[in-house]
Amino acid sequence: MLVLLPPSEGKAASGRGAPLKPESLALPGLGTARAAVLDELVELCAADEEKAAEVLGLSQGLRGEIAKNVELRTAGARPAGEIYTGVLYDALGLATLDAAAKRRARASLLVFSGLWGAVRVGDRIPSYRCSMGVQLPRLGKLAAHWREPMESALPEAAGGGLVLDLRSSAYAAAWKPRGEVAGRTATVRVLHSQMADGVEKRSVVSHFNKATKGRIVRDLLVSGARPKDPARLVETLRELGHVVEAEPPARADRPWALDVIVRSIH
Repeated sequence: MLVLLPPSEGKAASGRGAPLKPESLALPGLGTARAAVLDELVELCAADEEKAAEVLGLSQGLRGEIAKNVELRTAGARPAGEIYTGVLYDALGLATLDAAAKRRARASLLVFSGLWGAVRVGDRIPSYRCSMGVQLPRLGKLAAHWREPMESALPEAAGGGLVLDLRSSAYAAAWKPRGEVAGRTATVRVLHSQMADGVEKRSVVSHFNKATKGRIVRDLLVSGARPKDPARLVETLRELGHVVEAEPPARADRPWALDVIVRSIH
């Protein structure tokens, strides 16, 4: 099983250990594309703070992120699972998993990134600021920059198993599963169910969407479940206590769309 996650806007501070070793990152086929983004991002942030703030969409209060990007090659690196913070990662709670679940996390979780393309949670990276929605002056829109190298790297990473795609739309734009891989891909939407005057009303949630997805991933890792396809994933999530609605897609080369229904938001 391969689980595709979005990163977090907020990130923990870089470590004090050894700096980034780009050649050590997973998915080496993304190496050239990574180097191109890293080079331009560092150059931009070192040369013109105002321009960098504009390109990166940073408010005055976030100008410190620019200096962080300047030091990307020399700052200490930490496992990506420690760098990414926020609602989804708090609910996932990587640090509190037992040893077996942590091994499963390192093998199955892949975090998408505007700067790195995608990394494993065990890959050591520095803290940075560069979302997938950024358009760099020379490279252009990062989602478009990543599409070609992703076309070969991601199917290889997926192997022959299930792909659970929990990315937000900005990061999903960098790689779209196709053909046979798409047929064993499942996406998840979280809906909040409420009763009003005896009628059920459902709404899409945002903050709690991330928390629910984090809990889903944690439940799968802790249980050791290894669903091999979307149909078995639906069964597994129900066995783990989630309320899931899904129907097979009309075509075998289309992803499954799963609705996870929550009745209490926390």
